[in-house]
Amino acid sequence: MKALTRLLAVSATALVLATPALAAELRVTIWTGNEAHLKMLNGFAESFKATRPDVTVKFETIPPGDYTQKLTFQLAGGNAPDLGWLMEDAAPTFAAANVLEDLAPTLNSTKDYDFADFSAPAMGLWQSGGKVWGVPFSTSPFVIFFNKDMFDKAGLEDPLALAAKGQWDMKTFQDAAKKLTAANGKFGFEFKDGQGYDTRIMHALMPPIRAYGGDVWANKQCGFDSPQSVAAVKQLHEMVFKDKSIVPPGEKGDYFSGNAAMTINQISRASLMPQAGFKWGIAPLPTGPGGESPVIGQAGIVVFAAGKQKKLAADFVAHMSTKAAVATASQFFPPARKSVLASDAFITSNNLIPPAQMKVVADAIAKGKVLPAHEKSPQILAAMKPRVDALWRADANVESALKAVCGAIQPLL
Repeated sequence: MKALTRLLAVSATALVLATPALAAELRVTIWTGNEAHLKMLNGFAESFKATRPDVTVKFETIPPGDYTQKLTFQLAGGNAPDLGWLMEDAAPTFAAANVLEDLAPTLNSTKDYDFADFSAPAMGLWQSGGKVWGVPFSTSPFVIFFNKDMFDKAGLEDPLALAAKGQWDMKTFQDAAKKLTAANGKFGFEFKDGQGYDTRIMHALMPPIRAYGGDVWANKQCGFDSPQSVAAVKQLHEMVFKDKSIVPPGEKGDYFSGNAAMTINQISRASLMPQAGFKWGIAPLPTGPGGESPVIGQAGIVVFAAGKQKKLAADFVAHMSTKAAVATASQFFPPARKSVLASDAFITSNNLIPPAQMKVVADAIAKGKVLPAHEKSPQILAAMKPRVDALWRADANVESALKAVCGAIQPLL
């Protein structure tokens, strides 16, 4: 019996040693379905698996227009992902709701991570009181994408050439859009992703408002009804309904299919251009009475406090945001790491965009301001929407509509 007991004990020990560690799966929510982006992300998953062979990473795509709402439903419904992307306007809301895990312990203990390499302004939305709620993976300024063929057909200098001469301003932008429409029979300009009247309201309004020297809110005060903001939105309204040079509500121009001469977007969309079939380029946003005012959209990687694999998820965030990983991602997502942004490698990182045009991106990051955010952003945007909708009628009173926006959101600010 003693011999049998010893044999069973040895066998049990051998079985334990031979049993592989339990597999773990990380669920990561993202808003891209782009093949090139997914290939890069899966590369990060594979390199993580090289040191963590028991870990599988699963990326789940939620369309950008539905992303924050559906993510909120997942968290509220007890189906939280382990980690995911988060837009800048939602960051204060999620942090205030205590649904994000503090990443500071993991990042500060990761060998050679160099957390101080992240730009302090870029980290502004993502840390507070020594805690880090997320790591920005994209600090991406909005730029003008233009169809060079359409500019040539209209006999116009393109925005990049005009910007080099200091002549690319809001007036030139309006004039060019009008002439492009007439010459090409296609709209001169389209809002970001064709959604400027719906889910991309802020992306449509912020660039001209800042170019005019205004803001939508600051220091808890609404700025939509300021003279600068009113003048900026009046110009947009005129372009939509008088010039008919901006794709109007209910219609789709689709710059990326060659049906609009210009659009506003971020360099991640350059991945769509190989199939576009026309010559193209990127240029800075037009200046205005307020001077040069680049607008930056930002997104971070966060770990959810209700996730099942919080420590492992934090390790994966660290893995995806090392200097080497950020340098790889910078071909699509402009970096928040100072060392990468300042490198020649960043300027030459995107084989679709010439280095001279990538300098436009680097310059805008250095000079720009992130889109406004607030811990009550969802309520603010919901309160804004019906008032902003009133702008997009031919007979709209722009000043009255913007005053109504301020009346609706000031209590929330």
